[in-house]
Amino acid sequence: MLHTFVALVQDRPGVLTRVASLFRRLNINIVSLTVGESEQADTSRMTIVCDAHEHAAHRIRASLYKLETTVHVDEVNRSEAVVRELCLIKVAAGPNAPHGLHSRSQIFELAQVFRARVVDLAPESIMLEMTGSASKIEGLVQVLRETGYEILEISRTGRMAMRRGHHTTRVLKALGTKAPGEADEVELDVEAASEDDKLPSEFEGDDA
Repeated sequence: MLHTFVALVQDRPGVLTRVASLFRRLNINIVSLTVGESEQADTSRMTIVCDAHEHAAHRIRASLYKLETTVHVDEVNRSEAVVRELCLIKVAAGPNAPHGLHSRSQIFELAQVFRARVVDLAPESIMLEMTGSASKIEGLVQVLRETGYEILEISRTGRMAMRRGHHTTRVLKALGTKAPGEADEVELDVEAASEDDKLPSEFEGDDA
């Protein structure tokens, strides 16, 4: 089962290595991981998609909170978040392409159907940019391949996710504010995690 976690982490050297090492120790495969600046200074937002057991979410969150650079962790799913992925696809298109001189016009038509954009045009290729769900991107790739086009390169960012609507009280607390008239949510009791869930939170002493 795929789980999607959005984590706010402090901008410190070695944070990405720490997160990757955490999932390695938990023996959980990371399907995709995107990192970028967040709305807070000196803080980055990670969107982590991993393949784990249905009931592994609590253990993963508890382990992420044990890292001293973690500010906040939230698990989201498709029903409560906007999930998008960016993809660049370079397709062979020119006199020597499988569809010859008609390949360009046909690729333009496919781009319109899938709401992709042409971002580069070369004598022998066309580059498409597409933003959407993973299934939509995979649909375009499948159509291109099944109609005989040669895909030269594909580059995908992996999922990026953000909750819909207003912030939850936990997010507001992480931002240093509080929703008016709302009580704080019960925070995850990291100390209550089992010994197997607990990972070192210090950056030093990582020789093991």
